[in-house]
Amino acid sequence: MSVEEDNGKINIKEKKKKFHMIENDEQELEQKIRKHRMRNLRKTLIILGILCAILFGLYIFFEMKTFTDYRVVRETERSDTAATKFENFQGNILKYSNDGAFYTDLTDHMIWNQTYEMQNPTLDTCEGYMTIYDKGGTNLYILDKTGLQGNIKTTMPIFQVCVASQGTVAVLMEAEGVSHLQMYDKSGTLLASGELHQENSGYPLAIALSYDAKKLAVSMLAINEGKAETTIAFYNFGSVGQNEIDNIVASYIYKDQIFPELEFLSNNRMIALGDSEIVSYEGTQKPKLVQTIELKKEIKSVFYNEEYIGIVSNKGENNSTRHIEVYDWKGKSILSKNVKMDYTNIEFLENNEICITNDTECRIYSLYGVERFHYTFEKELYKVFSGVTQMDYTFILDGTTEKVKIK
Repeated sequence: MSVEEDNGKINIKEKKKKFHMIENDEQELEQKIRKHRMRNLRKTLIILGILCAILFGLYIFFEMKTFTDYRVVRETERSDTAATKFENFQGNILKYSNDGAFYTDLTDHMIWNQTYEMQNPTLDTCEGYMTIYDKGGTNLYILDKTGLQGNIKTTMPIFQVCVASQGTVAVLMEAEGVSHLQMYDKSGTLLASGELHQENSGYPLAIALSYDAKKLAVSMLAINEGKAETTIAFYNFGSVGQNEIDNIVASYIYKDQIFPELEFLSNNRMIALGDSEIVSYEGTQKPKLVQTIELKKEIKSVFYNEEYIGIVSNKGENNSTRHIEVYDWKGKSILSKNVKMDYTNIEFLENNEICITNDTECRIYSLYGVERFHYTFEKELYKVFSGVTQMDYTFILDGTTEKVKIK
C-alpha cells in the first residue's frame, strides 16, 4: 500500500471522526436550546404568576376598600325644575316632570324633548321603550330613544300602564265601579279590550305585561267573610290562551294577603310583592309558582332587578338600623347586612351594586357586603348611575351632572 493510499485512508478516517464530532455538536446545541427555552418558560411563568398575584391583590384591595372621595372627570351644568325626576334609559338620562320630558346624554346634550301637562306623571320602561302616563288622568305617551312613537287619550282615568319591549301597552282604567283593561300598539291602535267587574272578580290592584306582550298578569283583591283574598291571574294572548276561557292560563289564590305590585323581570319571569310574601313565577306560556319568600318582619323597602331581590327591614332600638337581605331568584340568600342610615331611596345600580341615598348622602355596597363608597355632598343628590368600570359613576346633583372616578 502506498503512502498516498495510507494517507487517503487516514484522511477518510479523520473525515469520519470530524463528521461524528459535528453530530455531537448539534445534539449539544439542541439540548442547550431546549434548556434555554425551559429557563425562559419558567421565567415567563414566574413573571405571569407574580403579575396575577399583583392583579388579584389589587382586585381584593379595590373590592375591600371603602372610597370616601372622588375626582370629577367632567362636570356639566343643568337647569331643572324642582319636581324633575331622573332615570337611566338606554345609557342616557331621562328627565321628566309635570310639564314635559327631556332625554339627554351625560353632557346634557338634548336628544329629544316631549311637552305635556300632567298632574301625576308616572314612568314605566321595558328595554328600548317607555311610557309616561298621567296616573288619575287620561293621557299617555309611548316613546323610545328616538322620541315619540304614540300618544293615547283615554276616556276613563288611568290607574296603571305597562309597556312591552316592542312598545305595546296595557292600560288599566277605572270608572263607576268597573275596571277596564285595554291593549294598544305603539302607534295608539286599540288591540284588545275587556272589563273586570268588582262584584265578580274583585278590585284590581296591579297589572304586569310580559316583554313580548303575550302574557298579562292581574292582581285582584276581594273581601270574603270579612277577610282579604287576592287572586293573581295570568292571561295569554297567544295561541295557547285562545284555548282557555277568557284567555286565563293560570290563577293563584292567596288568603289573608294583599299583592299591590306585580312586575315582569324578563319575558318568562314575574314577581308579586305582597304584605307578607314575595312570590315569583316562571313559564313561557303558563306561568308556574317557583319561589316564595316569607316576610317575617315589618318591611321598609323592596328593590329588585333581573337577577336579585332585596328586602329592607328595621332593626335595633328605635328602629335605628336597617337590615338588608338580598336573594337570588332561586330564593338563596346571598347578602345579609346591617346599615345605620336614614335613606330616601335604595336600588340596584346597573352593575348590581346596592346604592343607598338620601338628600345629601350616598353609600354604595357590593354584593359581598363591602361598603365601596361613602360620601356626603354639599349639594342635593338626585340620582346615581354606575359607569363602565367599578371606579366610574355619574352623580346627578342639584344644578350639575358630574361624571367621576372614586378615590
